[in-house]
Amino acid sequence: MAVRQRSKPITIAIAVFLAAMMSSLAGLASATPNPPGNNGTVKIDDTPFDDAPNNEPHVGCSFQVDFYGYDEGDLDATVTFESHPPTGPAQVLLTDTVFIGEDDNTGGGSEAGLDASETYTLDFAGIQPHPNQGFHVKLTVNAEGSQGADVKHKVFWVSGCETPGTTTTTKASTTTSGATSTSGATSTSGSATTTSGAPSSSQEATSSSAVAGASSSGPSSSSGGGELPFTGADATALLVAGLALLGLGVAILLRKSRGSQA
Repeated sequence: MAVRQRSKPITIAIAVFLAAMMSSLAGLASATPNPPGNNGTVKIDDTPFDDAPNNEPHVGCSFQVDFYGYDEGDLDATVTFESHPPTGPAQVLLTDTVFIGEDDNTGGGSEAGLDASETYTLDFAGIQPHPNQGFHVKLTVNAEGSQGADVKHKVFWVSGCETPGTTTTTKASTTTSGATSTSGATSTSGSATTTSGAPSSSQEATSSSAVAGASSSGPSSSSGGGELPFTGADATALLVAGLALLGLGVAILLRKSRGSQA
């Protein structure tokens, strides 16, 4: 009887201990899905898109942001994309709100813990890309339901969206080719060369001056007619003088013949 009475308190103590343990385990089980803190993580996903929780820091113009391990409830995340140095100028590119409370965070950062995926295509108008890497982007996520800090960041590169920058470069090259078109000034100088054909008229002036200088090569066509009348005038004078002398000689002979007859 004494043995039974001594074992009874021990049995009661063991039962109380087991009850306390079960209560504690139940409390832990109920608290595990949404533990306090800044739960959840974000990953950048390039094409082809998948649910694997691997982060890809170099993506194309269209990409996804994957949300893992966030708490369950009516919870949203505010998403902000900004241009980040060395890409500039620094400015907000896009803001969005994403529902992340679909289930509890038991999957954590694994594929099983995926809460949401959103696809984005950013507008980089007015942003100067890096010549090799493209556009540098900073992602900031503020999640509801977090206790304490609620912010997470990701920095990554986006390429394949450099169309505006390229257009600008093309315009610059076009401007340069416009400068080349100033080589049209060469064509203008060509017209100046054409006008320099005017010296041909000056050459004509030279040829006429050559006539004045009695150059035998120049006057044949332009002033030959002026010289011929002058030469003809000399021949007529000689003819008249010859006829006069001939008449004088005939008169003298007639006089002599008359004198001899007398």
